[in-house]
Amino acid sequence: MSDQIQFIVEKLNQEPFRKNYNLITFDSLESVQLLQLLSDVLGEIDPKHAVDIREELPEQTAKRMLSLLGILKYKPPGSVSDVSAFRQGLITGSKPVIHPLLHWLLQRTNELKKRAYLARFLVKLEVPAEFLQDDTVADNNKQYEEMMEAFKNLHKECEQLKTSGLSTAEIRRDISAMEEEKDQLIKRTERLKKRVETVQNHQQMLEIARQLRLEREREESLAQQKQEQKNQLFHAEQRLQRARFQLKEMHHAVVDSKPESLMKKLEEEINFNSYLVSEKMPREIESKKNSIYFLQKVAAEPAMSQSDLDVLDVKINEVNAEINQLIEKRMMKYELTDNKFFMYRQQASIVSRKKEAKAEELQAAKEEMSSTEREMLEKTNQARELGGSEVLKGDELKHYVNKLRSKNTFYKKKRQEIAEITAECGVLQRTEELLQQRHEALQQQLQAIEDKKGISGYSYTQEELERVSAVKSETDEMKGRTLENMSDMVKKLNAVVAEKKASLAPVIKELRQLRQKSQELTQECDERKIQYDSCAAGLESNRSALEQEVKSLLEECVQEESNYHYINCMKRNLAVQLERAKEEMKAYVTPDPRGKGKTIREQYTQMIIEHENLGKKLREKQKVVRESHGPNMKQMKMWQDFEQLMKCKKECFLKQQQETAIGQVIQEEGKDRLVL
Repeated sequence: MSDQIQFIVEKLNQEPFRKNYNLITFDSLESVQLLQLLSDVLGEIDPKHAVDIREELPEQTAKRMLSLLGILKYKPPGSVSDVSAFRQGLITGSKPVIHPLLHWLLQRTNELKKRAYLARFLVKLEVPAEFLQDDTVADNNKQYEEMMEAFKNLHKECEQLKTSGLSTAEIRRDISAMEEEKDQLIKRTERLKKRVETVQNHQQMLEIARQLRLEREREESLAQQKQEQKNQLFHAEQRLQRARFQLKEMHHAVVDSKPESLMKKLEEEINFNSYLVSEKMPREIESKKNSIYFLQKVAAEPAMSQSDLDVLDVKINEVNAEINQLIEKRMMKYELTDNKFFMYRQQASIVSRKKEAKAEELQAAKEEMSSTEREMLEKTNQARELGGSEVLKGDELKHYVNKLRSKNTFYKKKRQEIAEITAECGVLQRTEELLQQRHEALQQQLQAIEDKKGISGYSYTQEELERVSAVKSETDEMKGRTLENMSDMVKKLNAVVAEKKASLAPVIKELRQLRQKSQELTQECDERKIQYDSCAAGLESNRSALEQEVKSLLEECVQEESNYHYINCMKRNLAVQLERAKEEMKAYVTPDPRGKGKTIREQYTQMIIEHENLGKKLREKQKVVRESHGPNMKQMKMWQDFEQLMKCKKECFLKQQQETAIGQVIQEEGKDRLVL
């Protein structure tokens, strides 16, 4: 299970999620956060599912996720094989349901993306049989199935082309380039053949040239092999030197290390880790929980306006002022009553802050050291792969030369010591041989005495018993120390576990109450939301009906108003016409000729007479124009000819004047020449 969670955290920290989780933060996620995380992963597979689950009901979320999981062919593990249990766990965001599902999705993301893409086009729509009896529906369904098959074939061909890694344009370009090169080579070979055919013994010379080419190629390959072997030898020597250097460093580390120093290092590390676990991490966890609680509280509240924010700022300033006053009063109280303890408290707070700062610096230094070690290891591996060696420059080279000189002096000194030790070793070996001979002689004498006394093998048995007893005593002492350490460790762990349980018991109790309250509030919110939706739907339908009625009434009002204006205009026209008719009748009936004005009939009769007279005059004028049209056109033609004749005379006159001026200039030039 831990490997599964580790894999999920690693995948979520990578692109495109970039969640920056660790094992603790991921394990502490609430059910709503887990469901949102699952929705984000499903949205990466199918973009239609990239939604905020807070904007939809839990049943809709479960239905949407289950439909996509059915398309992706997900099978729940054995522990949640029941569909109802899996559905309930998916609705509530249960970790035993969500964690295996995330592991399965993140393991095969690319494959599932492809499957979700194909499901958009290949999941067949089930049409009821009664609708298929219609010819149009049946034809559309048949066309839909044919298009689905065509999509399958096209997708297969596309995948094959993608995996082949070749494109037709590149192949055509390569073929055309190779054909051009082939033509050029054929032409060159033909020219060379024509040149060579004129030379004597050209066949023999070609054979010798071929052998020379083969030998040169062989020489190049051998030189290349030689160079490769030299490089391999050089790399092997470098690896051997590095291995020897590492071995020497390990020997020095083993020689210089002592149990006391190792125990001291382990104690320091244990103290530091215990400080992190017991003091630093709980404070950080508590602060994170408080910040999360306040953020959740802020997120649950409705949207606030700028005026609300201003009011909150004023309240915050007032509360901060009260806090500062209380702190000042408290400090004055401590100064008056408990000056001694106040100094110690201040020193203790300063020491604790320094301790926290140093712990953070140590943690940062450890992280930096580990990252530097990883980077150094990567660089070393890259250098080993490239087969290069470090190049020393400047001060590093001087330091390296000085180091070599000191090592040379040290080497000479140690060589002299080795010579002295070798001489002394020879003396000691000779002494050892003599002592060994004496020991063997004494052993023989002791064996003879034991045989003589009848207790042969007594001395050997005595030595074995002493050796076995010494080994047994050492083993018993080691076992006793190990058991004591294990018992102490078990006691400490039990005490720590009991303390953690005691400290977490009220928090767990409070968390249960808050969860129950959250569930009740969530249920109440859902009920209120349903009521609001139903009321809003009813009001919306009423509003639309009223708007439609008002619209129809406005249209009717506009139509009636236009009818009113039309009837009013017609009424005015009829009144004017009626007035004219009355005046006309009055003119006909009145016997007095002075009071009798001109009637409309008389006006129109006079107008008709005037227009008839005008028509007669125009007809007479037209007749005159027709009669004089021919002579007028002839006269106009004569005037045009006369104008053209005068233009020609003008041009001739101008030309004659120019010729006369040119002749005078020539005569004057001739006279000047005669004078000269």
